[in-house]
Formats: sequence, C-alpha cells, structure tokens
Amino acid sequence: MTIRGGGRPRDRRAPAEPYEPHQRLDGRRTWNGDPRRASPERRPRDRGGSGLVGLLRFVVFAVVLGALVIAVLFTALRPIVADSLVGWGYDNPAALRIPFVADLVRERLGTALTEAPSEDSADVTFTVRDGDTVAEVANRLEAEGLVSDSRAFVFQATMRDLAPRLEAGDFRVARNMTPDELVTALIDNRITVVVVSKTFREALRIDQMAALIQTWEEDLSVDAQEFRDLAMEPTPELLADYPWLGASGLPDGASLEGYLFPASYDLVQDTTAEELIRMMLDRFVEQVGRERVAQATFYERLTLASIVEKEAQVPEERPLIAGVYENRLNGSGPEQILNADPTVFYALDTLALRELPFERWTEYAFWVPPGVPLAEVQLPEDLAPYNTYAVRGLPPGPICSPGLSSIEAALDPDTEAGYFYFLAIPDGGGKHVFAKTIEEHNENRRKYGYL
Repeated sequence: MTIRGGGRPRDRRAPAEPYEPHQRLDGRRTWNGDPRRASPERRPRDRGGSGLVGLLRFVVFAVVLGALVIAVLFTALRPIVADSLVGWGYDNPAALRIPFVADLVRERLGTALTEAPSEDSADVTFTVRDGDTVAEVANRLEAEGLVSDSRAFVFQATMRDLAPRLEAGDFRVARNMTPDELVTALIDNRITVVVVSKTFREALRIDQMAALIQTWEEDLSVDAQEFRDLAMEPTPELLADYPWLGASGLPDGASLEGYLFPASYDLVQDTTAEELIRMMLDRFVEQVGRERVAQATFYERLTLASIVEKEAQVPEERPLIAGVYENRLNGSGPEQILNADPTVFYALDTLALRELPFERWTEYAFWVPPGVPLAEVQLPEDLAPYNTYAVRGLPPGPICSPGLSSIEAALDPDTEAGYFYFLAIPDGGGKHVFAKTIEEHNENRRKYGYL
C-alpha cells in the first residue's frame, strides 16, 4: 500500500466512462442519457403554461355542456319547468320579479292573463277582508267566478305592486274583467257605503210599513211589494231560520204581523226586503227575550199586546188596559166580550186595501172609525173574527207591531184592580178613566159627554 498525502483509497471499480452526447429518438440530445447534462437551450420548458390552457378548456366545456342542458330544459322539459316556476311564483310572489321567471310564468298562464272568465258585465260587490293577502283575495275571486285562474291574478297583482295598496272594503267588479282590470278595480272601485237610518214606530201594521217604504228615497233598494209579500206569507226557509217563531205559537200559514219590531234600522243602498225583515225579527227576539218568546201562549200574549198598543197612550196605563182585557177574557156573560175598537178598524182597513191599488196605499188613512156602531159592522167571513164587538175572545192574531212596554204589559197584566171598562178622557192627554161595573162605566160616559 502506498500512502499518498491527503488522499482517499482509490475506487477499485472500473472507471466511469466519460459523458458523451447522445441523440434521443425525439431529437433531443443528452449526455449519456442524463438530461441534466443537456445544454440549457435543450432542457424541458416550465409546464405552468400548459395548466392554464387546460383550465380554460374545462371552462369552455362546462359552458357548452350547461348550454346544452339549458337548451334541453327549455325545449323538451320547458313545460315542466314553467309549471314549477308558476307554482313557485304563486307561493313566492317576489320571485315573479325575476325577468326570466316572469317571462316563463307569463307564457305558461297564457290567455288566463288577458281574457275575462265571462261576458257578464253586471256589477258584483267583492269584499276584501281586513288582513287579506293577495293570494287569499285571488282564491276568493276564483271561487266566485271572477277569474278563471287565481294564479293569473297573483301575477298581475305582483307586477303592479297591489299588496301595499290593498285595503279592506267593498269593491265594485264584474265577471267580464280581466285580471289586470280586476287589480285596477280593487284600487279604484271602492264602494262608499252610505248608511240611512229608517224608523218604524210602534203600532204600525205590515200594510202601513209597506206604504211607508214606498215613500223612501230612491237610493234605498228595499222593494215595498216584496216586503209585504214576504211578511204576509213568510217562506219555509225564512221560518226555518227562526225556529222560535214556531215555539211562540205562530200558527201555520200566519203572517209575521206583530213580530216586526218597531225601531230604527240602519240600511245601505242594496239592503233587500228580506234583509230588512230579518233585521226586524232579530231585534224582536233580542228585545223581548228568547225565553219569553218560547212560551206556548206567547202568540196570544202578542195579540193582546197589539190591542194594548193601539189603545194605550200613557205608559203607566198599559198594564191596567191589559188587565181590563184579561179580566174580560176570564169573565163570563156580556163582560167576556172584548169590545176592542182597533180590531174592527184593522178588519175594515184590510177590506178597503183589497180594492185599492198597492201604489196608492200611501194615500190611505189607516185606523179611521167608520162612523157607524162597530157592533153593526158587516165583514166577510175571513175577517169576521176581528169584530170583537160581535165575537168573543181574542182576534185571530196581532193587529200591529207593539212596543216592548205593551208586550210586557200583556205578559203581566194588572188584574188586581178588577177593572172591566175604560174610557178615554177628552182633552186628557191620552189618559183613561177605569170602571169595575157597567154602572160605573155609564156614569163616566155621562160625566165626559159620551151620553
């Protein structure tokens, strides 16, 4: 072994071949296959540029693919997509403001947006309730036949921003309006309700009420003839809605005479005759009380109350006058007959009205004495029972609409005093003098100039 200064042991392997340039199949030169030895101008280039190109190619591919998908959706699947968007827009009206959604919905709804459901131009009153949404209004418009498709109204209402302008109230619309015209109507055609108060005083009979209605202003639509016809011959449907009428003893085929409560009623322009009658029946049971009305003998009490209403002028005398008639009804002999003037007047007026055209009833004077002794008055068979000078007991039914005080007097008559007679005091302010016997009564007649 030879020791050399600073040296390392020699490598006994074969010495490496010197690097020589080689020509590769791709034309690039290497040094014994090692690319690191290639000349700088022949080394591989940086691959970063190729990555950007690939990304751009992917984006182009995605866009083309998306376009193809949309093309398919908007051709073969377009109706399905449109239906979905219509439903979505109905539940979310704000979505209809997206242009392509609005276009699809408009296309899908088609003629429902531009055509009216009917050619009927008659005015219809449509009510917007407090708190109604556009969708709730649309559903009721469709239910009432005012639009053919509620979604069409929602679309137009959204396009015209109806929601913040929608107010509760009654509106004049028609079935020949398009959805867009309905939107306009619910903005501009609000009906201003004018309330008119009308009063029926105590002691009016149905025929007088009908004559009074004929004199009302033209802006009220209550038909006087319809009012009388329904009050005199109430329909089964009306009677069914007021079962307490039957419970009160109202006979089959009887009129509503006596049950139409005298009071003031607030009416609007389109109040009907039936609506007015229902108001009066409602007020009757409200004022009199359902329990009292349901008494089996109430109809007789109401008949007596109607006589008291026509006779009494001073409130405190009503129970006494009711007591006089009650004592006669429970009496015997000649004192049992009522001798009630108003019942005869009722029959005479009924007879006269049969010969007078309805339009002239406003000229007729009701409750006027005939100028002959009432016991001698001759009446046709159907009216004869109303002559309480000739027939014992109560007349067949009420002769007018009594007020509450007269009804209460008839329900609780003052019979304890034992009076059988009463006589109006001339210039006495409506007061009467009462007597227990015929002798006392005749004395009162002489005293006040009746004999």
